[in-house]
Amino acid sequence: MTYLQKILESTEFLVSKGITSPSIAVVLGTGLGKFLEHLKVEQTIDYADIPHFPVSTVEFHKGKLVIGTIGDKKVIAMQGRFHLYEGYSLQQVTFPIRVLHQLGVKHLLLSNAAGGINSAFKKGDLILLDDHINLQGGSPLSGLNSFEYGGIFPDMSAPYDGFLNERFQQIAEKSSLELKKGVYASVYGPQLETRAEYRFLGRIGADMVGMSTTPEVIVANQLKLPCAAVSVITDECDPDNLKPVDIAEIIAIAGKADEKLSQLFVEVINSLG
Repeated sequence: MTYLQKILESTEFLVSKGITSPSIAVVLGTGLGKFLEHLKVEQTIDYADIPHFPVSTVEFHKGKLVIGTIGDKKVIAMQGRFHLYEGYSLQQVTFPIRVLHQLGVKHLLLSNAAGGINSAFKKGDLILLDDHINLQGGSPLSGLNSFEYGGIFPDMSAPYDGFLNERFQQIAEKSSLELKKGVYASVYGPQLETRAEYRFLGRIGADMVGMSTTPEVIVANQLKLPCAAVSVITDECDPDNLKPVDIAEIIAIAGKADEKLSQLFVEVINSLG
């Protein structure tokens, strides 16, 4: 079975469950889940039940597709995503994005937890992604050279949609919520970075670093699916004063920022036509 046939089969399964005409998809990153409290849930589907979907293996990624509404908007939330460090390929990591697009999603909003390299970024800060640096050693588009998957050479001069980013900034300002902007570097993981690697990342222009998001955004751009992403800074990566990182603390910090990030996502969704 080809990759495209798998996408279509997954889509057909979800349509058979009554999932039609969703307008917005949200990918919830590490420790970020309060968004679902704002969603009027209609149904929840385990990834394991969807044909050809990968299964989340990270304990703080639930592995469920949650379908519901916010206001008059039909929303699909991915409660948990997939990563290269789990052993998945880039095409598996981004498979759900293609299925969501096939379902008819018009906007994609993503969140993640990231380490802050920019010294101006502090734990708990929300950072709107303005650009990214792909350091994951490959592309999710590799081998998908048919126009059935989108343009073969998608332009990446502005990977994060200008309209959506402006909307995020306007709503954050209106809500008196500090929302900084930055460049996200995606690495393979799962190990965290060395002091020398943090210095390198800073020198090449990265403001923060994480292990996700970029592959999904590359595919969204190929599909011409407007997207925006927000990082929660969960640790400060000063190579001259680096301390051991406690993963439990990272999850806790993401959880504390969860409410303000979720509310921001809800207000952006409500503002979309």
